[in-house]
Amino acid sequence: MKILLIFIFFIFSSNSYSIEKLDESHAISMHGNPKYNKDFTNFDYVNINAKKGGKIKLHQIGSFDTLNNFILKGSPAVNLSQVHDSLLTQSFDEPFTMYGLIAESITVPEDRSWAIFRIRKEAKFHDGNPIRVEDVIWTLNTLKDKGHPFFKFYYGNVKKAEKKSDHEVKFIFQGERNLELPLIIGQMKILSEKYWKDKFNNVLLESPIGSGPYRVKNFKAGRTIEFEKVDNYWGKDLAVNKGKFNFKEIIIEYFRDATVALEAFKSGDYDFRQENQAKRWANAYNFSAIKNGYVKKESVKHEIPTGMQGFFINTRKEIFKDRIVRKALNYAFDFEWTNKILFFDQYSRTSSFFSNSDLASYGLPSQEELKLLELFKNKLPKEIFNEIYKNPINNGSGEIRENLKIADKLLYKAGWIVKDGKRVNEITGIPLKFTILLVSPEFERIALPYARNLKKIGIDVKVRTVDSAQYERRLENFSFDMTVVSLGQSLSPGNEQKDFWNSSSAEIKGSRNYAGVSNKAVDFLIDKIIAAKNRKDLISATKSLDRVLLFGYYVVPHWHIQNFRIAYWDKFGKPKINPKYDLGIDTWWYDNNKVKLLENVIN
Repeated sequence: MKILLIFIFFIFSSNSYSIEKLDESHAISMHGNPKYNKDFTNFDYVNINAKKGGKIKLHQIGSFDTLNNFILKGSPAVNLSQVHDSLLTQSFDEPFTMYGLIAESITVPEDRSWAIFRIRKEAKFHDGNPIRVEDVIWTLNTLKDKGHPFFKFYYGNVKKAEKKSDHEVKFIFQGERNLELPLIIGQMKILSEKYWKDKFNNVLLESPIGSGPYRVKNFKAGRTIEFEKVDNYWGKDLAVNKGKFNFKEIIIEYFRDATVALEAFKSGDYDFRQENQAKRWANAYNFSAIKNGYVKKESVKHEIPTGMQGFFINTRKEIFKDRIVRKALNYAFDFEWTNKILFFDQYSRTSSFFSNSDLASYGLPSQEELKLLELFKNKLPKEIFNEIYKNPINNGSGEIRENLKIADKLLYKAGWIVKDGKRVNEITGIPLKFTILLVSPEFERIALPYARNLKKIGIDVKVRTVDSAQYERRLENFSFDMTVVSLGQSLSPGNEQKDFWNSSSAEIKGSRNYAGVSNKAVDFLIDKIIAAKNRKDLISATKSLDRVLLFGYYVVPHWHIQNFRIAYWDKFGKPKINPKYDLGIDTWWYDNNKVKLLENVIN
């Protein structure tokens, strides 16, 4: 009898005090431990005494025709992320750590093969309905089955979600070890099944019900959208939200033309802009409001990996399948002249897909990298093992004859000869010609000189600029030869790399594998990045991937800068500390005293 009682006690105690409860935490880091403990009151980079109220007016170039940003259909408005809360939220003074938001805690085993999120009882949608475990499960299944193709890749290794209790949901993962999956699921915006189940597949032109700090107040499709603070926002007193979301209203005006948008800023039609063009930053911010101090112009240093911007080459096209052809195209781009004449020497040339981080490859491969790369030694270019990747260098004069000679030799080597001044394939006779697709006329000043250099070696290149809606459709369908793309990176790359470079994403419309990369070594290295057990392994795998991509010549690299260039009308307060990995504008606040002073001076 005693033995039986002990056995019964063991059964009940093992169910009540299972290992699932041992690692329950308020936060989870990709590697290492969270910076902030369970009892933290706020992030260091906020001002908990920030004033609430007022408004900020922003701008956007382009247009929008939907408030549904979860599907491929339509062009969604910006800033919709603040309408919907996620299970966890990220801190921006750590490489990759997530803290509880909708979920008050997360439980994971050592191998992170599953994760249990405990949903806060107070979490609710804008219509007052509580956020249920059922909503979380419905969101995952719907995003994977019907959402934008990105979600299929991002959540591809999430096998299923199941209800553990009224406030606990368990996600079970599949495939190789992937330490990032609990954090990835934590990023998922949770949708109301009741509201979205009959609307999810549609272009949405009504204010969606979410659970975040803001809701859509008014909008005119393609022209303007206004967000208002949710007065009874359920999460306003959480430590992760203290000192944030201080504006009562956020108004975003859309402009078709960047020049018109800048003039509107000078006139005070909106309050803040982040400048992305070096020429404007150097020459266009000398108006009277700047000189009088009414508008502040600042360069804010950050530690965000700058990723890769460049002319992305669509290798699905027959003319671009040869790596040597793609390599030749880089020799026709004159960065030094572009930087000197057009950018006022503000930029650095990008030579890594993970620039401005410790993930960027440099020098020759380390022993740790070689262990990974040598598995594909017979399939990878020999240069990866014995050469350092270097972009061509010019003297800044605009004369690049020597590099064009190198490009010419490479093209002849690849079987593209010059006949009657035109570059043609020596076997088929088809011409080497293509179009550079742009979305902004401003980029024509970079693309047109590049096209002229290519024409000097017999390549027929056209530059075509289309509106934003057509541009997005053509990117989604991979209906382009070459285009300008900017792919940002984090300090903790993971599942998103499948969407960028994996063979499985190359032919799926809507993926961000714009170059059409389909390479077994790349697939293998992405898996190694995802399965990395520690930071050291992550760095080795990422640097190896970087080398394979660089020597694959999928991109003609552009440039990068390690600063935010911002200008704003002096009506805001800011915390004393800037977050390392974000601009942090959601920590700013409306300063009534500054506004009154500004109005008195201007009027």
